[in-house]
Amino acid sequence: MYTDQTVTGLIHKAYEKLNASDAESAAALLEEALQIDFNNEETKYALKSVNFWIEHTAPIKNMQNPYEKGGYLLSQLKLYYVFLENVKGNFDLCQYSIKRYVFSLALNYFKDILGDGVNKHDPGLLLLIGRCYKGVGNYDEAKNYLLQATRFRREDGETLAELADVNALLGETTTAKLLFREAFFLNPEKIEVRGMESEMVLKIRSKLIEEKKFDDEEELREWIPVYGKLWGVFTVTRELKQIEAGRLKQAIHTLETEYRGNPSQKKTKIPRLINHYFWLLDYYEKKRSSPELIDGVLAKIQVTDKEIYDRYFR
Repeated sequence: MYTDQTVTGLIHKAYEKLNASDAESAAALLEEALQIDFNNEETKYALKSVNFWIEHTAPIKNMQNPYEKGGYLLSQLKLYYVFLENVKGNFDLCQYSIKRYVFSLALNYFKDILGDGVNKHDPGLLLLIGRCYKGVGNYDEAKNYLLQATRFRREDGETLAELADVNALLGETTTAKLLFREAFFLNPEKIEVRGMESEMVLKIRSKLIEEKKFDDEEELREWIPVYGKLWGVFTVTRELKQIEAGRLKQAIHTLETEYRGNPSQKKTKIPRLINHYFWLLDYYEKKRSSPELIDGVLAKIQVTDKEIYDRYFR
């Protein structure tokens, strides 16, 4: 007679197969578990997840270039996050094993083309390898590759966010907060928040969905640095150089002009503009600028979003 323990055992064997990059055997084990207990929620959740990746990895067989194969695999993650929104349940061990499966496969393709020559200085490749090492849980190696990537991409939000995430996972909180703040200022639109693993940003995202009812990822990304400051997460700042402050003021002027010219873009322009105002406030406060300058920025925040202005003084 079969018992729940038998089902549990099959599920865990399936996860072991996933960790060993064998999705087909994992699916077979889950099918067997489902025949024993059709109502087991974890079995159904895991089988749907595994079948998604079996289907979405099939095109790789027709690809020749390892970089194309690895890039294609990682590109499917966005579709997978959307897919999961319609799957009942949330089983961490399953997601851990799926991640190990996907990132291990992609990492093998990328490592094949790393070599000892010019590819070792390709920031795009270094970023992808770093992301894969993070996905398989090797955070020290991930940090190593991401640090190399940032030497070539010092102002790339996507790269900085991945490095911030790894720093947070390694317990280097101060550095993580500084890097996340920088990343969401530079290129929030390039950051795949659902691909982050540290709680630092994921909690902000979850809270925004729960409290503010945001359901658009593009809008969510823009609000994360704003509420990250208001909720006391993005608290580590640095002093801007004079040329950076000049660029910041010019960026604010451009955003204000774009917003006035096209109010339909307010769902992304407003949070980005407010985040820029926050940066300017930090700059003025660090420089001990006149109260008039600070009050001028606060007045702009009040006009742009009264709720944010009120929260700022709570």
